[in-house]
Amino acid sequence: MKIRLSLNNLFIPLAACSFAACNTGNADRNAEKDYSLMVNTFIGTDFTGNTYPGATVPFGMVQLSPDNGVPGWHHIPGYYYPDSTIAGFSHTHLTGVGAGDMYDIMYMPVTNPYNEAKDSPLGIHSKFSHDRESSFAGYYQVMLDDYGINVELTATDHCGIQRYTFPEADASVFLNLKKAMNWDATVNTAIEVVDSTTLRGFRSSTGWAKEQTVYFYARLSRPFDKIDIEKTPIKTDGKTTGEAAIAKMDFRTNDKEQLVIMTGLSSVSMEGAQKNLEAETDGFDFEQYVDLAKEKWNKELAKIEITTGDKDLETVFYTALYHTMTAPTILSDVDGQYIGADRKIHKADNYVQYGTFSLWDTYRAAHPLYTYLTPDRVNDMVKSLMAQYREIGRLPVWNFYGNETDMMIGYHSVPVIVDAYMKGIGDFDAEEALEACIATANIDEYRGIGLYKKYGYIPYNLEGESLSKTLEYSFDDWCIARMAEKMGKKEVADEFYKRAGYYKNLYNPATRFIQPKDDKGNWIKDFDAEDYTTHITESNGWQYFWSVQHDMPGLVALAGKDVFKEKLDSMFTFHPTDSSELPIFSTGMIGQYAHGNEPSHHVAYLYNYTDEAWKTQKYVTEIMYDLYKNSPDGLCGNEDCGQMSAWFVMSAMGFYPVNPAGQQYELGSPILDKAVMKLANGKQFTVVAHNLSKENRYVQSVKVNGENYDKTYITHDMIMAGSTIEFEMGAAPKQD
Repeated sequence: MKIRLSLNNLFIPLAACSFAACNTGNADRNAEKDYSLMVNTFIGTDFTGNTYPGATVPFGMVQLSPDNGVPGWHHIPGYYYPDSTIAGFSHTHLTGVGAGDMYDIMYMPVTNPYNEAKDSPLGIHSKFSHDRESSFAGYYQVMLDDYGINVELTATDHCGIQRYTFPEADASVFLNLKKAMNWDATVNTAIEVVDSTTLRGFRSSTGWAKEQTVYFYARLSRPFDKIDIEKTPIKTDGKTTGEAAIAKMDFRTNDKEQLVIMTGLSSVSMEGAQKNLEAETDGFDFEQYVDLAKEKWNKELAKIEITTGDKDLETVFYTALYHTMTAPTILSDVDGQYIGADRKIHKADNYVQYGTFSLWDTYRAAHPLYTYLTPDRVNDMVKSLMAQYREIGRLPVWNFYGNETDMMIGYHSVPVIVDAYMKGIGDFDAEEALEACIATANIDEYRGIGLYKKYGYIPYNLEGESLSKTLEYSFDDWCIARMAEKMGKKEVADEFYKRAGYYKNLYNPATRFIQPKDDKGNWIKDFDAEDYTTHITESNGWQYFWSVQHDMPGLVALAGKDVFKEKLDSMFTFHPTDSSELPIFSTGMIGQYAHGNEPSHHVAYLYNYTDEAWKTQKYVTEIMYDLYKNSPDGLCGNEDCGQMSAWFVMSAMGFYPVNPAGQQYELGSPILDKAVMKLANGKQFTVVAHNLSKENRYVQSVKVNGENYDKTYITHDMIMAGSTIEFEMGAAPKQD
């Protein structure tokens, strides 16, 4: 079915501006240090990083980015650097995850006749070259070679803004709500023509997010000459359940004529999308929105000022910091309304509701980093987690766009909440927060929690991923105990401290590994710690042995100091028997250590619990120098909503939270000459590394505020006091 609207309108072309000229203009208007230009958004778009290169603002609802148009693991973010086609520019993307979804509200400009691969998922497309593609934080540009159309993208919190520079041609712009990729399937759509420069509608889809509807309201800087809207019935089990709409807007363009399209999004309604657009846009000055995006990024990126003579390292650092702020993402509209996990409309009163919580990943370092860089948002994030508790009776596991996906394991909203509470952040209701943590930890029928409480571990013959769940529940329970203890709730604290020790029930002294056990108390037969099995989440027995972040001294005592140290050495030197058979998530391998996946992230810091802290310095610098690069393949594993980059940001400054809710940070080895973290309390936490080089990677001595310091960790209070940490570096390990 087609709807046709013919219009004959006059218009005044906008002034043309090449990317190079516009980019120079932006830099001139930002006389101060421009951190946005230090970001390389292509880092992670090759190999396994799964990042997107397009335009977004810090924690923004919109991720406006190019899509190659084909499905597959490498195309989960929509874009894969080795590819050579672009099939559109969609407004929603996930950042560095292993599950394909989103790709909503896709536009594609063409000149006629256009290329269409009708018998493949690619569809309408163009070739492009990286030689005519560029980006920085908040901006993306590419030339569509088949059509001679230059595309530029930028964003606000809720809106995507595109500028197309056309040749003289009969041109068209497709608004494609039909196209689906990877896990994402279109359920229903609508495109309504409000007037000759305004469209609105929605796209509903199912996939990883089972029920996702993105509403939009779009305005064009000039009227279209004609519009066709094609609607294709969507059938499920032989019945029509909806329709997929594609709008084709036609224009006669002059050489270098520009068209700006501004699109507001909402999870609630078309009216909400309109409100968002009207609140955040005023006119069609594309450069104005680029400058605003740059301003937002510069404000956030300037919170850590680094000194290094290595320009590639500077780019890697600020790109990592940028990646930590591409999730979680704003879910609520400017009026506070949002779609909840119960699929009902709610209102966030006096706070911003966030979604896209990849908690199994980000609780480790990203959320602790936010407590220093953006505590106001941390307060809102905690309130967002608690909102889901009120909506469906439990805290999020992996929430995005109002959907609880239940991806991954644990109840890792808990350490995020507890860390914020222990640091005195925000005005959230602590009593309700503890109630939510306890309630979530006591849903007996959920993922083996009842078995965990009954046996003191999860039997492998009764529940999948039993070993990993036991250890992760133990950590989360320790966090609950800490919060309860501080609140004076001794009985609750005692109960959860007891549960926090359940990891010990899976330690087998005969094999000296933590390993699965059945409901009769029998160890699993033929256990091989190198195997990847259904009993362990995305890891093997080597990697999960160390997942006791809350009680590392207890793990040392359990194994014995000598065994602990020997096993740690083997972790980094015992190479996989057959690396060709490693699962897709085991990347960035150093022996059995897999930096490409989160369970390994704290392990290099564990030598601080032995008498060989210099080995922590050896391995963390090896990871930083070898596995983070200023290139598209510069990430060795999924970015995972900022965790891979948060590890680098903290480690580059010389410290890392082995226990993410413990208010203690293990010292490693800085790779920056100086880093100044500007805190919300007005103070500055400073790290200085004297005599630093790639060769001089070993710490010889440490001073805090000018005084000699002999501990292998620093504390939250030291950071918040604005302390200065000085490392004296050398080429040889300092061994006691």
